[in-house]
Amino acid sequence: MVYKVSGSDLFKQPFIIGSDFKFLNLTDQLRMDFLDSRRQSNAGKVIAVAFFIAGCVVMLKQMYSPSYTTRPTWYITFSQHELGVTHVLVTGGAGYIGSHAALRLLKDSYRVTIVDNLSRGNLGAVKVLHEQFPEPGRLQFIYADLGDAKAVSKIFAENTFDAVMHFAAVAYVGESTMEPLRYYHNITSNTLVVLEAMAAHNVKTLIYSSTCATYGEPVKMPIREETPQLPINPYGKAKKMAEDIIIDFSNTTDMAVMILRYFNVIGSDPEGRLGEAPRPELREHGRISGACFDAARGIIPGLKVKGTDYKTADGTCVRDYIDVTDLVDAHVKALAHAKPRKVGIYNVGTGKGRSVKEFVDACKKATGVEIKVEYLDRRPGDYAEVFSDPSKIKQELNWTAQYTDLQESLKIAWKWQKSHLNGY
Repeated sequence: MVYKVSGSDLFKQPFIIGSDFKFLNLTDQLRMDFLDSRRQSNAGKVIAVAFFIAGCVVMLKQMYSPSYTTRPTWYITFSQHELGVTHVLVTGGAGYIGSHAALRLLKDSYRVTIVDNLSRGNLGAVKVLHEQFPEPGRLQFIYADLGDAKAVSKIFAENTFDAVMHFAAVAYVGESTMEPLRYYHNITSNTLVVLEAMAAHNVKTLIYSSTCATYGEPVKMPIREETPQLPINPYGKAKKMAEDIIIDFSNTTDMAVMILRYFNVIGSDPEGRLGEAPRPELREHGRISGACFDAARGIIPGLKVKGTDYKTADGTCVRDYIDVTDLVDAHVKALAHAKPRKVGIYNVGTGKGRSVKEFVDACKKATGVEIKVEYLDRRPGDYAEVFSDPSKIKQELNWTAQYTDLQESLKIAWKWQKSHLNGY
């Protein structure tokens, strides 16, 4: 099933695509509900609803039939190439990183289609993007699951994409160790579905958002692109498998492929439009920044630091924290530099490692809260130290991290958190 919403219709009565016509209810709870006539107690209302649905089905079937000539302007816009306009499909575009990427693409005058099943993303982020760029033909949102090959094929058939920026994935190391099959299926199989659709519909450019978790725990630091990939958790292993699929497929085509392996993401939009709002049930698996903010807000009693006996300066894990604004800048630069028959692989990081203890200290200063810290045993699947050598991306894409003040990035993100206590 595919739900498609765009332009001035976004968050009003949307257009609905599919053989089973279901009504899209965009509530504050972000639920997709069906109009169920059985809830009506009056027989007359049931009959009226039935006639209404039948009329909508006829109208929509006509609207999306090949012979229909008065389709909405936005529908035609997204289904045709336009000279000088690059149409980018952003998978997972309602998520934390994907929404920031969509914002940057829209700001840079790209046409954007977001596909997301909202299992990890937030419809509120899409609403913010629409409010910022309400013009017809700029942004459309499609509710669909990338695991549904039929739905994905339909999306590609009814839209003309110039490039795909693939973010959609479950992405928590701890969760991956508890639900490995889910991670292998979600990351590897879904990427395969996207590639098959790209091949079938002649979409030639792919920007793949990967992870430093594919490297595992290298013996030597910093991590270069040539560092052996020996992932130690299902998340990293699944991401590496997806990379292998992409590279093997690109060898048989003239695709332009860019693979970005990024490190730990922090921060939010400096102008306060977007932020990170994970599902409450995912807080335990989420990023350390989210846990710090939850502790500062009193949502949880304190911060749990897992592992103090690593072979690092202070015993806690060392990571390379990259601001989300820098990360999406790298993705957009990769898109601009993508070349047919070429595969570019780049580490996206600051080149500097910070320990968890350092991070916690920076978070305390950014929030102004004396966060309680509890030290626990190691978390399965974690590694002691990872940070990047970003020299290749600097040399080839002219990209360098600009937001390197850890405390300042956390301060910006904290400001968004305080003004969005219940998320979007």
